[in-house]
Amino acid sequence: MAIERIVNSTLPSNDDNNDENQIEITLRPQSFLEYIGQERLKKNLKLAIEAAKKRGDTMDHVLLYGPPGLGKTTMATVIANEMGAGLRVTAGPAIERSGDLASILTNLQDGDILFIDEIHRLNRAVEEILYSAMEDYKLDIVIGKGPAARSVRLDLPKFTVIGATTRTGALAAPLRDRFGHIHRLEFYTTGEIQKIIERSGNILGANIQIEAAEMLSTRARLTPRIANRLLKRVRDYADVNGDGIIDTSMTEGALIMLEIDRLGLDAADRNLLQRMIEMYDSRPVGLNTLSALTGDEASTIEDFYEPYLLQIGFIERTPRGRLVTPRARKHLVDSSQEWYNTTDESTRL
Repeated sequence: MAIERIVNSTLPSNDDNNDENQIEITLRPQSFLEYIGQERLKKNLKLAIEAAKKRGDTMDHVLLYGPPGLGKTTMATVIANEMGAGLRVTAGPAIERSGDLASILTNLQDGDILFIDEIHRLNRAVEEILYSAMEDYKLDIVIGKGPAARSVRLDLPKFTVIGATTRTGALAAPLRDRFGHIHRLEFYTTGEIQKIIERSGNILGANIQIEAAEMLSTRARLTPRIANRLLKRVRDYADVNGDGIIDTSMTEGALIMLEIDRLGLDAADRNLLQRMIEMYDSRPVGLNTLSALTGDEASTIEDFYEPYLLQIGFIERTPRGRLVTPRARKHLVDSSQEWYNTTDESTRL
């Protein structure tokens, strides 16, 4: 059965029984004014929303794609709030049968927004039903089996689908073509990440100094989700090892404990690069070979590790495989020396 979460688009959830959930919700911006970064995307969406509201109509369907953690789900919430519409949230893997999708669609209200995370993982049979629902606002269902089976077409309220995916190429072309707005979320700048950290620190009640926020912004892989996660871990470290004030010394101590270097690479990133150098030196490495070397799934390497390593120029993708760049080699040498200098003897052993 499909898992569906209905979100009130005007107020965050106030479920007191789940504090961590509440924190996650309150960290999410609720409007374009609060949403930091993605200026080009916000400009395009603001125009589309204003035009739709002026016509008294729903927005065209929206496809958001890009690496994980950049704010696709948050942007869907912001769009719903700006439209003043209800938001219904589900995920591609949760919609197992066509009946699951039919149940969701028939319960939509006029003007609602249906957010489908990981839309590239929709079952093909489910996609076929979604085509006519998105284009004609009609739902074709088959009642009965065998010779007695008959097709029934139901009218649906006008709604907007917002799909999110990390793999736009995995979407079937007919589904992709039914989206009127297709936008990529880009990596953030360190300045934008610093603003996000400062905003999250204020919401969490964390006493973080500007210098510490700046240091964290260079370690967050240009990704808000990672920035917020690091902020929480540094806050924990400062609460236990200090007086709760997050300064540069507390931040540096927490990052050393987490084994995160000055560019945001962790032990797994460095292991991947080191294995490529040790086993293949300057020769290209295929994705499946790389998966076998590191013990990670090929999809994990492609979706989680590679985007940032490509962004900072540490890996090149060639027709024959992946190559480690000279910049990455230099960084591994430098970070190894920095790690030796900043950790005590017992840690190194």
